[in-house]
Amino acid sequence: MNRDRKYRYLTAFCLLGTGLIFVFLLNICIGTVRIALPDIVQIMTGQESAEETVTRILWDIRFPRAAAVLILGGALALAGYLLQTFFRNPIAGPFVLGISSGAKMAVALVMIFLMKRMVRVTSADMIAAAFAGALLSMGFVLLLSRRVGSMSILVVSGVMIGYICSAVTDLVVTFADDADIVNLHNWSKGSFSGMTWENVKVMAAVVTVTVFLVFLLSKPLGAYQLGDAYAANAGVNLKWLRAGIVIFSSMLSACIVAFAGPVSFVGIAAPHLVKKLLGTVEPIFMIPACFLGGSVFCLFCDLLARTILAPTELSISTVTAIFGAPVVLWIMGRKHADKQD
Repeated sequence: MNRDRKYRYLTAFCLLGTGLIFVFLLNICIGTVRIALPDIVQIMTGQESAEETVTRILWDIRFPRAAAVLILGGALALAGYLLQTFFRNPIAGPFVLGISSGAKMAVALVMIFLMKRMVRVTSADMIAAAFAGALLSMGFVLLLSRRVGSMSILVVSGVMIGYICSAVTDLVVTFADDADIVNLHNWSKGSFSGMTWENVKVMAAVVTVTVFLVFLLSKPLGAYQLGDAYAANAGVNLKWLRAGIVIFSSMLSACIVAFAGPVSFVGIAAPHLVKKLLGTVEPIFMIPACFLGGSVFCLFCDLLARTILAPTELSISTVTAIFGAPVVLWIMGRKHADKQD
């Protein structure tokens, strides 16, 4: 690695790290009740606070929410990067391919089924249901990929699968009780509100293990990016690698949907923005950078969702679509221009 590339990578990670700390602090400070940074330091160091309410807002609402956005935003961007690598398609992502919709459908079914029987829905139940739904949708996409040669048609097929899953979800919600409908409606639009430290512990454990396993695949993924023949000659077991990508991307997508509902465009936009920043597609750099980039992107969008029309809170997908959709259009336009050249 030459000196210029090392400097670029170091600069990129410094920018991502600084940006993450900056937007994280903004998410904690800004809200209906503004909390000054000195007050936050005072509360975190265990000193007496002027108002108990401020302490409760910080520890019970803003800190767990910001931590959840950081974890789930990074997981969503990494899931998008894995799917783009797997399908070799720049606009592949959990939301576009219908994987998020499949996970959403499964969670909705489990929530309504258990709620009708007065059974408490745990975080593990939601993650398991979302994982099953994500794998089901991913399975249909993989079956179509064997029969469809064009990647553009495959993406359209993924969108259709997403619509089918959303239609089933809407049908199920029709038969839910009024109280359940309100909860499902808010969750199905995508939101990080209501996060607790218990949620953060579960998602942190699942995402940390999954990201670590994905990082172990850095070298095989790098070979896979150069083509199946090259990867096979390099000793990569393509069957196990593909299975790993499917399982890990589905697990990351499931964790997001289980806690925050479907969140659009982050899985597509963040990896491409990070790729432009780094100037490389090498997995050993892209995996941590995608996680950081997704966290920064989601923290920024969640801050806007909470504050732009306060006290009304926007759906997180509404804000991510505003910033993510132009990136997707730019990718498609650039791809078309490359073909013409």
